[in-house]
Amino acid sequence: MSRPLLMALHSSSETFGVAVQDPLLPQEGPRVAVFEDGRALSNTLIGRVAALLPQERWSDLEGLAVATGPGGFTGTRLSVVMARTLAQQLNCRLIGVSSYALMAARLVEQLPPEQRRSPFWIQRELPRRGWVAGCYLRVDGSSIEEIRAPHLLPSGLRVEPVLAAEEDVAADVERLLALLGQAHSLGTAAPWQSVLPLYPTSPVGPV
Repeated sequence: MSRPLLMALHSSSETFGVAVQDPLLPQEGPRVAVFEDGRALSNTLIGRVAALLPQERWSDLEGLAVATGPGGFTGTRLSVVMARTLAQQLNCRLIGVSSYALMAARLVEQLPPEQRRSPFWIQRELPRRGWVAGCYLRVDGSSIEEIRAPHLLPSGLRVEPVLAAEEDVAADVERLLALLGQAHSLGTAAPWQSVLPLYPTSPVGPV
């Protein structure tokens, strides 16, 4: 049985990442590319994706995955909207994973060995807003459970053990693609309607 055509998108930082599993290239691993487009992504998004997977093949996609943030409002929204639209039109699986949950699989290795099986936090300070943090647990091997999605911590609250959020979009978008592959192989239901961007500092309340 040939592998399905799958694609993952990550735009929760100034770097945009795309990863593709292509059944037409069975001898190769995932194709991964990152682009330092920043705010110009609104003009380059379609072209960047097409550079890895030509538009005429998008109709063959059997699954999509997208990083849901937290991140820049415009960048995160662009890739989430694109993924939702494609999944709706193609009636295919779509999974959304927070950028912190993707980091967690890497960053947990920074903890002392005796703490790697206990809950830990990842956080980032936003100027004039406070700390955005999420809580994670390594369940088995590299599997990560998101106990608390990234959210704005109440003023003065401190959490521990805590790790600083660190970007590695190439590694994280490749992990996102792997998670999509697992969901596809298990036949996990993944409707596009439930995938929404995370905006922890939204003035209208939590998402």
